Formats: sequence, structure tokens, C-alpha cells
Amino acid sequence: MAKQRKPRTRRREKKGGPGSTRRKPCPYCRDKIDQVDYKDVGALRRFISERGKIRSRRITGACRRHQSQIARAVKRARELALLPYTADQATTLRGGAPERPERGERER
Repeated sequence: MAKQRKPRTRRREKKGGPGSTRRKPCPYCRDKIDQVDYKDVGALRRFISERGKIRSRRITGACRRHQSQIARAVKRARELALLPYTADQATTLRGGAPERPERGERER
């Protein structure tokens, strides 16, 4: 008599696959906030990375409507110098790439 085997299952199916987890609730919808305020710098800092980039919806958990409002508010706050466009140079160079010489100061 032949040995009976279980049908193979893929690993992806075991874990539940992408999209099986529940999305984070939007922080603005949860608090029933209709509009994102560009003057609320403390709230906007949560949606910006340490390098100064706007974080994506997947990471922040914001809905599509509020994410576009967040992006617009961050851009306005940057224009008014409430938020920086990029991280300051001192923190970037510490853990980043080594410094390069200026254009005119090449080593020979």
C-alpha cells in the first residue's frame, strides 16, 4: 500500500499572506478630526522620518484623505519654516557616509 501524504501548503498561506492583518486606524479619523492643521507641528512630526521625509500611508496608518492633507500640511509648514526640509548636517554625517572632499580640494 502506498504511503499517504498531506497536500503541500505554501508558507505564504500558512502565515495568512499579505493583507490578512488588520490595518491601523487612521489617527485623525479615530479622533474625529476633519482637517489637518499645518500649525500643529508636534502632530506633524509624527509623520516625518528622522531624515525629513514624509512617511507613507502604510507606515503611518492614515487613510487616503488624511494622508494627502498631511502631505499638504507638511509642505506648508516647511514653507513657513515651522518644519525643516531635511535633517541637520551634524546628525546625518555621524552615522552616514564618510565626508567627501570639496570639488577643488582633491587629494593626489
